[in-house]
Amino acid sequence: MREARLSLSGASGSGRWMIHSMTGFGRSRFEVAGRTFDIEIRSVNHRHIDLRVRLPRFLAEGESLVKSMVQKGVGRGKVDVVIAPSSQSAEMSAASVVQVDEMLADRYLAAARSLARRGELETALDISTLMTLPGVTKLAEVSVESEELDKALRAGVQEALDAFVEMRAIEGGGLSREILGRLDTIENLVDSLSARAGQVLEVAKERLRKRTEQIRQETGLLDEARLHQEIVIAADRLDITEELVRLRSHIEQFRAVLGSAREEGPVGRRLDFLLQEFGREANTVGSKGSDASIAHQVVELKSEIERIREQVQNIE
Repeated sequence: MREARLSLSGASGSGRWMIHSMTGFGRSRFEVAGRTFDIEIRSVNHRHIDLRVRLPRFLAEGESLVKSMVQKGVGRGKVDVVIAPSSQSAEMSAASVVQVDEMLADRYLAAARSLARRGELETALDISTLMTLPGVTKLAEVSVESEELDKALRAGVQEALDAFVEMRAIEGGGLSREILGRLDTIENLVDSLSARAGQVLEVAKERLRKRTEQIRQETGLLDEARLHQEIVIAADRLDITEELVRLRSHIEQFRAVLGSAREEGPVGRRLDFLLQEFGREANTVGSKGSDASIAHQVVELKSEIERIREQVQNIE
């Protein structure tokens, strides 16, 4: 088997773009206004970019920032970004604080004492009851400077995004190596098909000559023009040279596209298109092949194409 002509590593290199898987995960934690939040970014396969962001009301104004940052790092895939308080107990404090109306509480207490004196009763208004009376307490939104929120959120998202992109790049490198190996297998099959096709064609021509000679001996007639025409028709019906040439071209294009990912960005759709062309040529070779060996190799060829297709479905 030929050695792969293209070397692609998953996470190394200085360029933003290389072959990336659409499956990834990244996590980070950040603090703002004395509160701690967890960020999780995860993605799966999708034909386009489908980005969803969920975050607490306290951080709502940062949603556009989160989307902008993620979209710069992701070209394709279904991406979920979840930002949440780091613990359930932080849920309320993340969005609000409790404010006490002390003046109103004093009025409630004064009224309770007045009623108690009027009825010569003991005052029974305890703190728990007092806090439940209308207006004594209320939840108020936490006020955080936009600049402080932007800085903290940006740092947290970037950390999670870096981990997320790195994981996609590592998995993409593995996919690339797998695909390159299968391209080598396909190239070897094309070489083998080419060699066998020439043999099959010569056998068919010789068989036709013998049949024609038999007719001449039996009838004493020989139409050279008809013989030539029959040979041409048989050759055209059996010849798979053009299909094999196009398959070789597709192999080189496939390698070139894989190699261009660093400069040109996501390549999954172009690879998928090339695979359709691979399949079309393989089907034509199969329909022309009348030899058991060729038929067997075409089955192997289609299997390798399908395996690459499965890998490409996860490439960004």
